[in-house]
Amino acid sequence: MGIVIVERPIPKQELSAMAERQFGNLVKAVVDVERDVMAIGGELHADGEALLLEQGSGQEHLWGINLYPAKSAEDWIEFDSIINIRPSQKNPSRGIEDPAIQHRIRGVVAKLVS
Repeated sequence: MGIVIVERPIPKQELSAMAERQFGNLVKAVVDVERDVMAIGGELHADGEALLLEQGSGQEHLWGINLYPAKSAEDWIEFDSIINIRPSQKNPSRGIEDPAIQHRIRGVVAKLVS
């Protein structure tokens, strides 16, 4: 499955179909919290990250997440990706530890997935 850059809202059903085709219940995404865009799909978060970098995103604004379209609104975003390991940004783990960044990511996802 290829990577889709999402700049305008897409239906959650489309996300569900993407998840089914890829991993069954999830789709990987990389969110640019500065530009309010997402790269969805790909085998690795690094694939979406590379595509967004090519399109002008700054590394410090890119965060990897997993989306589980069938889960409830509170549980459908998982903040887990190897690209999130950034000691220089005070994020030493795969998870996103800063609640403010999590909040920004939730906002971008809510804006882009209807």
